[in-house]
Amino acid sequence: MIGKSFSAPMISDHFAGDMPEPDVYVVTSGGLRIPAHSHVLAMASPVIEKILERPKRSRKTGAKSIPILGVPSDAVSAFVRFLYSSSCTEEELKKYGIHLLVLSHVFSVPKLKQRCTKGLAEMLTVENVVDLIQLARLCDSAELFLRGMKLVARKLRTVEKTEGWKFIQKHDPWLELEILQFVEEDELRKKRSRRQKEEQRLFLQLNEAMECLVHICTEGCTSVGPSHMDPPKNKEPCRRFSTCQGLQLLIRHFASCKKRVSHGCARCKRMWQLLRLHASICDLPEPCACRVPLCRQFKFKMQEEKKKDDAKWKLLAKKVLSAKTMSCLLPKGEGHSLFRQGK
Repeated sequence: MIGKSFSAPMISDHFAGDMPEPDVYVVTSGGLRIPAHSHVLAMASPVIEKILERPKRSRKTGAKSIPILGVPSDAVSAFVRFLYSSSCTEEELKKYGIHLLVLSHVFSVPKLKQRCTKGLAEMLTVENVVDLIQLARLCDSAELFLRGMKLVARKLRTVEKTEGWKFIQKHDPWLELEILQFVEEDELRKKRSRRQKEEQRLFLQLNEAMECLVHICTEGCTSVGPSHMDPPKNKEPCRRFSTCQGLQLLIRHFASCKKRVSHGCARCKRMWQLLRLHASICDLPEPCACRVPLCRQFKFKMQEEKKKDDAKWKLLAKKVLSAKTMSCLLPKGEGHSLFRQGK
């Protein structure tokens, strides 16, 4: 009888006690016939629900049967248990994770698919990654596919030595091409990210230099200060002393260098650029109110001369102002020095 063959490993005793007699068999390739309840299976899987709607019954018992073939019987048992309890053990995932992912895809059980995807992603290795990428593609498991591709991108030289890679080279060249394209795009993304971080670091440095320039020209700092007042005595170094000190050394050099007008000095050229950049972002309403040298002259010059490189300076000023906004989000003391002492 079906009721007598209904076993505890299939469903917990709690379910078995509360439910009617099983009315359907799940048949495996190994000949195992797992008794189950059609309404439970139908609720858990829309695919099984459609199978149950077919008028096909066993001649001996009168019960309907659901064939699940090509998969180990124990994996099918674990699948049926999941349909009842919505859970599976770590041991079952390790043993039958691949089979359960296939079953979850074929029979449309999203929760099991999610569980298998997560479990298999944690079991990815150099040796099995190509096989799992193939499986993920067949089962439309985007997360597992992406995790596998990222592992290949990190360990391509090692993966190329595996049997899985040699197999797709012979039998699935399109997948090989897709993987190699992903690796190339991943490397380009990393390079682009590194370049953007480097640019952002530079803009943060320029923003800090602009703030230090205003600070030196309005308040003074250690050895350099505004022309209308003496440098402060016994003043403690400011919190951006690394940048501030480098800028002070540059200002002192600029004031005494004989080549600054002819642009024959690289350090003076840098100072000219900093002064022009300051004028591009200075938002004081009256030009004469700014204490930074040449701010007024540069503003008038930029208004009178519409140079070809004016757009570049505007773009640079915009990015520095954007970096200024970002710098407000950084913890105190995480500034980046544009200058190096002694240079």
